[in-house]
Amino acid sequence: MSHKKTALSKQADTIIKNLKKRNMEGYYFDTTAACTEALLSEIPSGSIIGWGGSESLKECGLLDAIHSGSYELLDRSSAKTPEESRQIYARTVLADYYLMSTNAITIDGELINIDGNGNRVACLIQGPSHVIIVAGMNKVVTDVQSGVARVRNMASPANAIRLDRKLPCAETGVCHDCLSPECFCNHIVVTRRSMHTGRIKIYLVGEELGY
Repeated sequence: MSHKKTALSKQADTIIKNLKKRNMEGYYFDTTAACTEALLSEIPSGSIIGWGGSESLKECGLLDAIHSGSYELLDRSSAKTPEESRQIYARTVLADYYLMSTNAITIDGELINIDGNGNRVACLIQGPSHVIIVAGMNKVVTDVQSGVARVRNMASPANAIRLDRKLPCAETGVCHDCLSPECFCNHIVVTRRSMHTGRIKIYLVGEELGY
């Protein structure tokens, strides 16, 4: 194992210990393959699964894996009308498992997420029985303030470009704290603790995932 990998593993151990203090569970994997294998063993066949928009879930192969599995999937991207999308979301709130990433995670175990419509952070906060978060170690920050800055100046510009949004950050690559009509930095949520033991599980990966 390289020195960098060893350092990431030790850093993950520190985060996992701090997550436990906050009533959340943490796990660490060197590779996305190992992480995905562990996740699939966690989710029983026949489970109802929903997920939030996440490049990390795509990159680690988890979305492809669940599409090939024996699960009931709640995929809002399959909706043909706004009302159908709304109905799928309503069912997602009662899903057995909700899959997502986090925009940032502090060394102390806090989760930072910025959302547009709020459906992703809403399901993180309340609803689905289990929330599984996959995050590359590139999402680790020292504190909440640096986490918000990371999201605004790294994740949000990249997402604005990916979604072809007419936003200042898509033009300059940095946050302008805008109130543009297409802005998706509408809800800033910090999860400092989970009320429900065993509900939120964070799977850290020693690779770069997402933005």
